[in-house]
Amino acid sequence: MILLITGGSGSGKSEYAERRVQESGLPVCYYLATMEVWGQEEQKKVERHRRLRSGKGFRTLEIPRHLEQAKIGTEPSRTAILLECMTNLAANELFGSEQDWEKMSKPQQKQLRLEAEERIMEGIRFLERQCALLVIVTGQVGQDGGDYDAGTRSYIRLLGEINCRIAAMAEETVEVVVGIPCILSGKEVDGT
Repeated sequence: MILLITGGSGSGKSEYAERRVQESGLPVCYYLATMEVWGQEEQKKVERHRRLRSGKGFRTLEIPRHLEQAKIGTEPSRTAILLECMTNLAANELFGSEQDWEKMSKPQQKQLRLEAEERIMEGIRFLERQCALLVIVTGQVGQDGGDYDAGTRSYIRLLGEINCRIAAMAEETVEVVVGIPCILSGKEVDGT
């Protein structure tokens, strides 16, 4: 089962995701952390998340890109995986090539975005086969209508496409707003 959790920055989506994994009752819980630490701000965020999940029984794997390289190795029927966070993973996969987006042609930009999207979706399918519950945390970016450079526009498009594809696969989709989970799709909404 895939559970997709979205929300704005600081909305409480990570805490909600952890709670849903713990409530699953599955005995083996992995936390796949996707943030690459480039400076003090990222390091502080990583340390905060580690403190928040301390003592909750998660096995943490640092996977900034290439989800298919995650070493799960436990019985899928006994395993839950929390992927935190798609916003970081999408940026890592898209910009890992360190291309100068302003100098690339539009077809080149599109090709890199499509390749990143397929790598991510292949990784999601890989993880889905490794567990009974896959909880994916993502974010909402680009809703401010700002005028962005080519790389940022490609990132916003990539994240939007991935979020839509995962939502189509998910048995439940939840948006967390100011700490309140709002069921967007799933059994509570559908009545099943």
